[in-house]
Amino acid sequence: MTNFFIQIFNIVFYQPLFNLLILFYLFSKDFGLAIILLTVLIRLLFYPLTTKSIKSQKTLEGFQEKIKEIQEKYREDKERQAKEMMELYRREKINPFSGFLPLLIQFPILIALYQVFRKGLISEEMANLYSFIPQPGQINPFFLKFLDLTKPYLLLALLAGIFQFFQTKMTLPKTKKTKTQIEQFSNLFQKQTLYFFPIFTVFLLWKLPSAISLYWLVTTIFSIIQQYLILKKLK
Repeated sequence: MTNFFIQIFNIVFYQPLFNLLILFYLFSKDFGLAIILLTVLIRLLFYPLTTKSIKSQKTLEGFQEKIKEIQEKYREDKERQAKEMMELYRREKINPFSGFLPLLIQFPILIALYQVFRKGLISEEMANLYSFIPQPGQINPFFLKFLDLTKPYLLLALLAGIFQFFQTKMTLPKTKKTKTQIEQFSNLFQKQTLYFFPIFTVFLLWKLPSAISLYWLVTTIFSIIQQYLILKKLK
């Protein structure tokens, strides 16, 4: 059964991404540019889904006061509270779980990309090429002729962490000066989240092949631009 799921994973995720990477490499003659092209293509494919997720999240933020009123009004009646919340979501066409959907879908893609970047340069892996993709021969793993993407590169990991900070800052709602203990805790949690994700990103990437750092960096920059355009339109 395990082999069956591994085979399905390879067919659905690994092989298509691997073939696209090789195709972009044949086109650009640069492994780093091939990764950038592949990353942009993936982000474009997820653009509508991510856009819907961001809009839903911002819409939900706009109804925080209404949600607090319901929670306070039906504090002793959890069943009625849940019904009123679901009615609010239905009436305003809000999906509270829509923000998790892009993450769930992209998770297997991230795993597949890690496999592609980790072992994609091995000659034996060329057996996974589709029949219409030419054999690339010996792949040069350098980006712009000086950065070996098979090795860790701290500066690239730091850049990914810095841009992750700005993306997280754009995502979090603006904190307000509040007196209630719950709201103060919420503000504190947001501040911790703002710094946790960038630090986690750096620690995650600095020992991995820099090809993954490059993918993460380009993904984050693309997400920042996308969020900026969407939030500007919503305003």
